[in-house]
Amino acid sequence: MFTTAFQIRVRYAETDQMNVVYHANYATYFEVARTESIRKLGFTYREMEAMGIEMPVTEITMTYLRPARYDDLLTVETVLRELPDNHVISFHQEIFNEKKKLITSGKVTLFFLDRVTKKRTVMPEILREKLKAYFN
Repeated sequence: MFTTAFQIRVRYAETDQMNVVYHANYATYFEVARTESIRKLGFTYREMEAMGIEMPVTEITMTYLRPARYDDLLTVETVLRELPDNHVISFHQEIFNEKKKLITSGKVTLFFLDRVTKKRTVMPEILREKLKAYFN
């Protein structure tokens, strides 16, 4: 299992009229944390795109338990529970506040696509090699 944690401070522009983080911003928090989790492996989305691979989101689910507010420091935990063996990759993500209370949880599923043909493909071998150590 591959697990990372990334911290994000809530900016004023991310809050709504009720003074809480607008619900759609949690998807952005998830994306930032996923990108940073791949970066911690020594690989980037930019490198993947240069290799001709795109990763569109095909499904996202979120459960909101508690509000986050302006200037809160959030920790987004990202977990890859399975090493993908086909075109699908799913990240399980949870967001905690500074009191370590779970505020949002979710799952994001993406596909590996060939940038030219737009057909499904598999994870790049270089990324698979970097992740293998976490699944032995």
